[in-house]
Amino acid sequence: MVPTGNFNRILQIHPSRRCNLRCLHCYSSSGPEERDQLSVPLLLQAIIDASEQGYTIASFSGGEPLIYKPLPELLKQAHQCQMHTTVTSNGILLDERHIELLTGAVDLLAISLDGMPASHNRMRSSEQAFEKMAARLERVRQLGIPFGFIFTLTKQNFRELDWVANFALEQGAKLLQIHPLAEVGHATQNLMGYRPNTRILSYAYLKAMRLREAFGEKLFVHIDLTHQGLLRSNPGSFFADESLIDKQDYSFADLISPLIIEADGTVVPMQHGFDRNYALGNLNEASLGELTKHWRQERYPAFRELCQHVYQELTEPADLPITDWYETLMQLAKTSEADEKRTVSTVQENAIV
Repeated sequence: MVPTGNFNRILQIHPSRRCNLRCLHCYSSSGPEERDQLSVPLLLQAIIDASEQGYTIASFSGGEPLIYKPLPELLKQAHQCQMHTTVTSNGILLDERHIELLTGAVDLLAISLDGMPASHNRMRSSEQAFEKMAARLERVRQLGIPFGFIFTLTKQNFRELDWVANFALEQGAKLLQIHPLAEVGHATQNLMGYRPNTRILSYAYLKAMRLREAFGEKLFVHIDLTHQGLLRSNPGSFFADESLIDKQDYSFADLISPLIIEADGTVVPMQHGFDRNYALGNLNEASLGELTKHWRQERYPAFRELCQHVYQELTEPADLPITDWYETLMQLAKTSEADEKRTVSTVQENAIV
């Protein structure tokens, strides 16, 4: 069994933070005013390097990736490297020109959906966001582009999960992914307190399991939450097995997935915005191959220790056994850095005294 226990070895690329919307919950703080973007040669090489490191999926997000004009070049490069491709979009820009560019180039189109029309529009800060997105779906179906929806779960919209699932089924989606709100990016200013509590997360998990059983092969329902039983029985799937691993025996994709390339070139494990104390470095300063080689030696042990800490915390007996492993990992990474800074500060103060 490989360290990740994960057959979906994902490279997630954010080529730009420019977007046609300014969504209240955007984890990457994207918007119309953003202009930073990564160069095409840099990303083309990163895709080659990632495929050599064992990554099998190239996922493009943003920002709105359809605004990034060289996107077709990146998709083509990924296919040439035998990688599957996904694109995450708000759906508004899926006009004839953009859909033609995606046809045959994208293996899964993931469209953001935040609930019923009123909820969706409120989250997207646009009174026409749902109407415009829904109007694009017919052409997507006509051209046979496989697509799914990503639903951001909050305290306000969790009761709309049934509606969202039925909408996805009616539209011919292949996938519904349910992702709890992360209070990062724009959400830190706009949606503090909107993150679902443990009871709502447990409700959503059970609802997702029932929907998955009810829909079967017609619509695959996935939720980004974990049952304690799965954690306890599969520590390797969460980078937390206790055995010492000779990391040189594995590809980098076996050690870390997802791997994230942010719009400023920073490469981090697991999630956009992951604590910089665990970052691999920046693509503007070194190739992905060089960054992964250095990280194996210098940062991998600390990351493994963090994962084992999270595993121990989340497998403690609890009234409700549903956990958000990714969010806990993100938060404890920040806590670990803060503790480290406080320790250094204390040592320095004692040295001065």
